[in-house]
Amino acid sequence: MEMQGGNRISQIKHACDRIFERILSARNVDAFNGAQGRLLYVLWQEEYISLRELAQRTGLAATTLTGMVDRMEAAGLVRRLADRSDRRRTRLSLTEKARTLRPDYEAVSGEMADIFYAGFTGEEIAQCEAMLERILCNLKRHENPQYADERTE
Repeated sequence: MEMQGGNRISQIKHACDRIFERILSARNVDAFNGAQGRLLYVLWQEEYISLRELAQRTGLAATTLTGMVDRMEAAGLVRRLADRSDRRRTRLSLTEKARTLRPDYEAVSGEMADIFYAGFTGEEIAQCEAMLERILCNLKRHENPQYADERTE
């Protein structure tokens, strides 16, 4: 059996990105793109995190994030704030404009989930999510020695 998991995951990611952008366009959502939406999603879950924390939660490189955050700051979506306990550190805060975009993002994400899991049973969705989580944990363990002691179920 030829294993093509990595290739399939790459194809899925690219197709999801294209469809997500198409749905944003169809809904006339132009305040953020799909990549920026992933950053906003993390910040909607927890604000006032550092770029390093944002990189860990999104899986993006800090160098990639810096440019994205610069563009999002210029677009009025995020602000950089000095950390109150350590002025050398910067934390990210959402603007009111970004907060108002959350329903748009959630609607697009819901539509994506419907497309992604079309024809799947609830049990199949749960199994797929569990397997994807295991794959992610395997990759994190391989990439970062700090995850070496984590075990998958």
